[in-house]
Amino acid sequence: MNRIVLIFLTCPFFFSCAQDNSDKGSAADDHKTEVASTELDFQLKNYFSDDEKLSRAVDSIFGQLEHSERIAQMIMPAIGEHGQSAATIDHLVTQGKIGGLLLLNGTKEQFSQWVKKYDRLNDSLKNLPFIYSADAEPSLINRKIRNTATVPKANTLKTEAEVRKVAEIIARELNAIGINYNFAPVVDMSPNTTVGWRSFGHEPDSVIPWSAAFIEVMQNHQIMATAKHFPGHGFVEGDTHKKLVYINGEMKEVQNYPPLIKDSVMSVMIAHIAVENNPQYDTGDMPATTSPKIVKELLRDSLKFQGIIVTDALNMGGVRNVKDADLLVVEAGCDILLMPLDAEEAHAKILEKYNRDEAFKAKVDASVKRIIRAKLCLGLLHSKQ
Repeated sequence: MNRIVLIFLTCPFFFSCAQDNSDKGSAADDHKTEVASTELDFQLKNYFSDDEKLSRAVDSIFGQLEHSERIAQMIMPAIGEHGQSAATIDHLVTQGKIGGLLLLNGTKEQFSQWVKKYDRLNDSLKNLPFIYSADAEPSLINRKIRNTATVPKANTLKTEAEVRKVAEIIARELNAIGINYNFAPVVDMSPNTTVGWRSFGHEPDSVIPWSAAFIEVMQNHQIMATAKHFPGHGFVEGDTHKKLVYINGEMKEVQNYPPLIKDSVMSVMIAHIAVENNPQYDTGDMPATTSPKIVKELLRDSLKFQGIIVTDALNMGGVRNVKDADLLVVEAGCDILLMPLDAEEAHAKILEKYNRDEAFKAKVDASVKRIIRAKLCLGLLHSKQ
């Protein structure tokens, strides 16, 4: 299903008139003033390109958003049996406080209904459309999204051809629902029992090419794929759902990411894993999600990843007791806050700092532009020039 919001400007030339309309009650609220123009259509394959029209479209849409609307793009709560109630999500949407939804544990039919419902609601409110995400890994999809076609678990697959076949089935299911962001594949290696059955194997020679194949299939179906859990969950002891766990010394699984980044994976998920006994990347007993050393210095600067960086769920034991975690993950360089403990509070805290701290504002603006770029390339926004 292709959900489109039409974005127009009153300026005679679409790209030359973008402004930072941040005052409340400004003309930035009017996103649909129509002028004669030529439609611009983008796809996921354009995301990492140097397309000047795409970059100018991003800047123009960004310039129409009030500060509050910008912050909303970064916040992604969950709805479903392990998420927020529909009433809570309705409130957040009506208030313009979120930019996407994780569909977490429910049926295919219910998720399809929610996608249609929130598409209509966002359209009526003139909000930017949502990115809809899911944990549609081979090992989890049939539990997370019931009534989907049955597929074998990741750790039972034997060949790349099998991986591609499973990915095709999953992609078709997600397309049918309207989900356009898949938190998969798991590129951890399998010694850790909490992720082992979700992984493609013990060795890089299976994990890397099979993950690349899964990503390629997803993104060919206009679904953003996500390599997770950076910097690596396979060689740690413990479960980040329950507590903070540690990589001791060398981060052995970082090697899995450069080939996937080179092959244009759209998203990377950061784990709530601390790094110790590593002179360059020690996180000081804090989760990697809050560490500029891991998010910016390693993933952005060293590995040159330019896509969307999403946190693992912020209600997990590895991070939930960290003071001001919502601000720290933004400071570290994460783009999307997944399942913050209180989405409305997270929005308020980020907005308050955004309005008083120029360095923080610059980080948020860069994240929001990456998200808008993704929405354009997913076909959710239809720009005109």
